[in-house]
Formats: sequence, C-alpha cells, structure tokens
Amino acid sequence: MAADAATATFRQRLAETARDVQALLDELLPSPETAQAPRLARAMRHAALNGGKRIRPFFVREAARLFGEDSALDARALRAGAALECLHCYSLVHDDLPAMDDDNLRRGQPTVHVAFDEATAILAGDALQALAFGILTDAATHPRAGVRAQLVAMLAHASGEAGMVGGQMRDLQAEQQRIDNEHEIVAIQRLKTGALFDFALRAGGVLAEADEDDLARLGAYAQAVGLAFQIADDILDVEATAEELGKTPGKDAAAGKATFVDLLGLDGARTKAAELVEQARDALSSYGDRADVLRAAARFIIDRRG
Repeated sequence: MAADAATATFRQRLAETARDVQALLDELLPSPETAQAPRLARAMRHAALNGGKRIRPFFVREAARLFGEDSALDARALRAGAALECLHCYSLVHDDLPAMDDDNLRRGQPTVHVAFDEATAILAGDALQALAFGILTDAATHPRAGVRAQLVAMLAHASGEAGMVGGQMRDLQAEQQRIDNEHEIVAIQRLKTGALFDFALRAGGVLAEADEDDLARLGAYAQAVGLAFQIADDILDVEATAEELGKTPGKDAAAGKATFVDLLGLDGARTKAAELVEQARDALSSYGDRADVLRAAARFIIDRRG
C-alpha cells in the first residue's frame, strides 16, 4: 500500500474506531435512569463519553487485523478496546485530581472533579476500572475462558504497580528530585504510558490467538510507539494551545516533571521520537503490506497536534 493510501486508511479506521467505541461504551456504561447510583453513572459517562481519539482501542483492533479480517474477531477486539478505554479514562480522572495533576480541563470539557466533586471523581474512576475487567471477563469478549483470563492478567499487570500506576508514582517522585538522565525518564514513561500501549497491541494478538513470536513483534512495536507518544506529549505540552490539547498546556513544566524536552531540547526530542517511529515500523517488517496502517499510525503519533 502506498504511503498516502495507508495514511488515508489509517485516518478512516481511527475515526471508525472512535465512533464504534463511543457507541459500545454508551451501551456498556450504566444508565443514570437504571443505575443503583445515578450520580456515579453520570460521572462515569462524563469521563468516558467525552470524545478522545481512542488510539488505544484502535491499536487493539489493528493488531487483531494483522491475523485476519474476521467480523467475530473484530467485535472481540472492539470489546477489549472498550475495556482498555475504560481503564484509560479511569486513570485520566484520577490524574486530574487536585492531589495529582490538579487539572480543570480534559478533552475540552471540565474534568470530573470539577463537573461533580472530588469524591465522586474518585468513585467514578474506581467504577470505570472495575467495568474494564468486567468487560474482559464476559464471554462476548472471547468464547475461550483461557483467553479471557490471559487478557485480565495482562491488563492487571499493565495497569498496576508494575505498569501505569507504578510509573505515575515514579513520575510524582520525579517532581521532587530533578531527573537529568534519559534512562530514568525512559523507565518512567515505559511504565506510565507504554504499558497500556503494550497491552493494546498484545491484546489484539492474544484475541487472534497469535504465537509468541508475533506477540513479541507486537510488543516491540508497542514499546517504541508508546515512548514516541510520550515524547510527542512532552513537545505538545510546550508548543500546543489549550484548544489543540483539550487540556491545560505547560502543566508538566510548571510541576517540574521529568520530560524529554527538558533533557534533550525540542529538536533533540523530535529526533528521538522520529527514531522511535522507525523502530516501530521496522518491528513489523515481517508482515509486509498487512502492517501498513500500523506503520502510518506510528507516524501519526508524532505528527498529531492534540
């Protein structure tokens, strides 16, 4: 597939996933009319149905597509992607709290603790995390219990102390002690951001029942793309407007967070991100044209403006 065609297909599929995930989440999230706690249901929906590119669910679907264009597989990948999006949205709700990043804007809307209150935001995040695992354990996500159990174990690992939450803890500690080496920043971001990208790509392979070599290739792609995504975020935090970001820019620098821009400068950070994109693309070389959309996605990661 030519590069322009791959880019166009990528943009189409990203938009399709955003639309499909939105519709599925609307079904899966509790309705305020029937929920045991209507205010909590409204807060969960505020957090999860407020837009976003849905890049993580996109990666689940596209990884699965490497192994076959099958409607049943695609439906399962969409459910796993929706579960991942619930987990991701929970993390954003908690990250925005005053005790963490203290942000008032997310995806162009008031954050959950601003729209509701802090206690409701904490509980909405908790409930979204629980819903994520509930989706994965449902037989609709995969008919084989062993596959569902593997997905649950993978997401638990990616989101806990050895993954996203551990990375967030180290990132908070880095605000108190200035980090000036690339190794430590990479280690933090591979946990905080990269772990969920790793789950997304590997989950697509697991749903397709791919072999270990395939999962390793997807993991190598995810590792490079996840780090490139974080570097792009660091650059956007310096350069982008609030309208482009959908959140307040400049917060990381003001908080003294460890960023690639601080360490490498803007030009150095761009160079590093470009190198990672090439690593990601190379990791998929054995798939030929089947991986062109994922290669285009890697490029989008560092070209985006929000």
